[in-house]
Amino acid sequence: MKKFWGIVLISILLLSCKEENGVTNEEAKKQIAVVPEITAPITKFGFNLNDFTVKYDTIRRGDSFGQLMTAHKVDYPKIARLSLEFKDTFDVRRIRVGKPYTILTSKDTTEAAQIFIYENDRINYTVVDFRDSVSAYTDRKEVKYVEREASGVIETSLSEAILAQGIDYNVTNNLSEIYAWTIDFFRLQKGDKFKVVYKEKYINDSVYAGAEPIEAAYFEHNGRPIYAFAYENDSLKSIVDYYDEEANNLRRTFLRAPVQFSRISSRYNLKRKIRFYGNRIRPHKGTDYAAPRGTPIMATADGTVTESTRRGGNGKYVKIRHNGTYSTQYLHMSKQKVKKGEFVRQGDVIGWIGMTGNTSGPHVCYRFWRNGRQVDPLREELPKAEPLAEALQPEYFTFIDPIKDQLDCMRYPEKLLEEEAEDLVTLNH
Repeated sequence: MKKFWGIVLISILLLSCKEENGVTNEEAKKQIAVVPEITAPITKFGFNLNDFTVKYDTIRRGDSFGQLMTAHKVDYPKIARLSLEFKDTFDVRRIRVGKPYTILTSKDTTEAAQIFIYENDRINYTVVDFRDSVSAYTDRKEVKYVEREASGVIETSLSEAILAQGIDYNVTNNLSEIYAWTIDFFRLQKGDKFKVVYKEKYINDSVYAGAEPIEAAYFEHNGRPIYAFAYENDSLKSIVDYYDEEANNLRRTFLRAPVQFSRISSRYNLKRKIRFYGNRIRPHKGTDYAAPRGTPIMATADGTVTESTRRGGNGKYVKIRHNGTYSTQYLHMSKQKVKKGEFVRQGDVIGWIGMTGNTSGPHVCYRFWRNGRQVDPLREELPKAEPLAEALQPEYFTFIDPIKDQLDCMRYPEKLLEEEAEDLVTLNH
């Protein structure tokens, strides 16, 4: 009992103390310590964005780096020093329309630019630091690589079979380049099959940043299976080529066609008759590839440009000597990209499709010489590239063994649907 009355007495004394100090019970409840809110750091491009005022924008037509910086209170001597001393890192004259950039300004009343960040592409960026002195460096966003498998059965075209699965279109290009020497993509058959293994890139684990080159592939064309494995055949030069399961190089000395994903509108034909000329025979010694105006035209093999000019019905054209046996010519260009005397590599863009000279529509007339005589390139048995060096083959076979098993175990989308339907029927019974 005494303990109870003691507790009551202490409570009365505490209340009276608060009242004497002019603080009521309700006011005491309000006098709770206010904890300042802690802002979590937002890090981007290696900077805590909370320390700056952040401005995002893109390069517009007519913008110059100097104007952008002077508009953000950067002194001209700093801009001049950047253009002179850091030209190899960031050439201020080469900023491109549409490229995103970020400016980090001070939080004081001047709001002067302290950091300029130019995004070269979705992964790589350049930082220009105007604080204190001037400096510039390149860096890249953190990228996560995720392996992906894809397969398909062709109904109409390779591109449709790949795009139908939501796969990056670059995978289509990559696959066509790998098999450009062994498969005629203008004559794909319904039922042809493919499987690919490649990696996708993601920024911050979620932002898709494109597909890496194909690591391994399988293509079944007209019932003929062709494997392809990416392998570095020269570690000193980091040269990667594609080889089949027997270590044969899939590359040929010539591409089958000078353009990608076009159609043959007229074949090599020495007995061609033209109605406009009274059905008289006028030989066509080239192969015409129809494609939209501006489509890139590629050199089908390494060689030296012997002609890059315009002449009569040929229009604008380029001719390349590849060796003592072979030469090629590319007619009706809208514009050439190379000049006489230049050395070009297989796959280099040498011009663009147009309608110059005698032509009724945009196309490139591809002409092929062997020993000074024009021949049909689609009927030529073109020489293969050298196979993988014998000394490297044991290591190569060990390398591809598990990857080949992975390809063999992959199923096609239609097969998966059939199996799912069979499983559903089994469950219902």
